[in-house]
Amino acid sequence: MRLIFLGPPGAGKGTQAKRLTDKYGIPQLSTGDMLRAAVSAGSEIGKRAKEVMDSGGLVSDDIVNQIVSERVEQADCANGFILDGYPRTVPQAKALSENLRQKDFVLDAVIELKVDQEALIRRIENRVAETIAAGGTVRSDDNPESFRKRLSEYREKTAPLSAYYQEQGELVVLDGMADVDDVTAAIEAVLEKDAGSSASAARI
Repeated sequence: MRLIFLGPPGAGKGTQAKRLTDKYGIPQLSTGDMLRAAVSAGSEIGKRAKEVMDSGGLVSDDIVNQIVSERVEQADCANGFILDGYPRTVPQAKALSENLRQKDFVLDAVIELKVDQEALIRRIENRVAETIAAGGTVRSDDNPESFRKRLSEYREKTAPLSAYYQEQGELVVLDGMADVDDVTAAIEAVLEKDAGSSASAARI
């Protein structure tokens, strides 16, 4: 089972990915984790990434694409994987499609969790207020202003992925504002439908 989760920060992708990971025994792969693992392993591509990161630069698409390509071939991905935070742009999505094609891997689903972004901001505001009221410390990036910037960046760079995967006929949009259990059930329904379609294709 190979999945891509799309959706802005706070859409609940991490929560749903964790549930799928626990149920199906497949890893959730984030760009940051994959980069750190490649650097730690000292692979050739990891060394290239480390040089860029140490110099304060941004790791190029070419490096990120190769790291992902190598990561999905590892043993724990034998039964599939969940990509969260990658691809971030349409060029990355096209590179991923080519990489998977070369490996004879097929995406089972691209699931976008659609949310009301203003409602998400209100959630942040309430969480900050509750934390302060309880005498807790609010993280510097956990505030409405920072969150709005992250949402803006998402809309500019990542949201076009929706149109791309829609054109490919691979996008499934679900209501990310629904109850967490209801979202999980909707995702399961998508996966069961795809599994049934794959089985039918195999019989043909």
